[in-house]
Amino acid sequence: MAPMRIFQTLTRRTLMLGGLALSLAACSSEVQGTGGTLRFSAIPGENTGEMIEKFGAVAKHLAQELGVPVEYVHVSDYGASVEAFKNGDISLAWFGGLTGVRARRAVEGAHAIAQGVVDPQYKSYFIANPASGLKPGKAFPKELAGKTFTFGDESSTSGRLMPESFIRAETGQSPAEFLGGPMQFSKSHDRTWQLVQDGTFDAGVLSYMTYETRLKEGKIDPEKCFILWTTPDYPDYSWHSHPNLDTKFGAGFTDKVQAALIGIKDKALLGAMMREDGLIKAKDADFAPLESVARELELIR
Repeated sequence: MAPMRIFQTLTRRTLMLGGLALSLAACSSEVQGTGGTLRFSAIPGENTGEMIEKFGAVAKHLAQELGVPVEYVHVSDYGASVEAFKNGDISLAWFGGLTGVRARRAVEGAHAIAQGVVDPQYKSYFIANPASGLKPGKAFPKELAGKTFTFGDESSTSGRLMPESFIRAETGQSPAEFLGGPMQFSKSHDRTWQLVQDGTFDAGVLSYMTYETRLKEGKIDPEKCFILWTTPDYPDYSWHSHPNLDTKFGAGFTDKVQAALIGIKDKALLGAMMREDGLIKAKDADFAPLESVARELELIR
């Protein structure tokens, strides 16, 4: 065979083999995912340094379990956590009930995948400073009328959404009408109890889990910041998966993440979420009641 023909034959074979290799690589990429770093976040608390340390440990654990790099990304507020999820900057998030609803509505294919054992029956504590003259009881405290009062973050389920709905249901008035002024927001659960304990506000409302945790840590003085009323139960926090998890890391990776979360047994790691009793599976339908309330209060469209 002439040298030119030999060259042309080899070239065609090389191109065919190269094309086959590219096709296999494309298939492999489709199955395995493009990889990279799994970034996750959580709705922020008061102590940024504490959150970074605790969720950093969670990131390390997930990296070991999943076999991919994992990074915790701290965000400034509730809204920022939803925006980061919406933009795909994070692929996994520990959301409150309302932020979870907003995230799922913003990202098609996003789902609730895990929640704390306590989260299907969550609740809020209405708290008060003794100088307010308020007294604890089992019934909704209508004596709150006209008192100074702070909610948590505007997007908090336990610090705003459900407390507002209970106020409306119990009084037939909006919080502004009942309390005698515009709604006040502390921006976080920790800030709420601090403002009530130091007497800046007569009363406030926050996550019962935050109150119990800070009480156990000796930070809350129950003589200066007592439980005024405990709300009825409602569903709250959960871990949410972004659809890009399977795109980046391969089909079925979301299921692996769910299993890794539910499999966490270390109390210190669970403590990052204040969920020492562990995590269980979650599904979107678990939070339908919150979506209904949020729509009624015009907090979602």
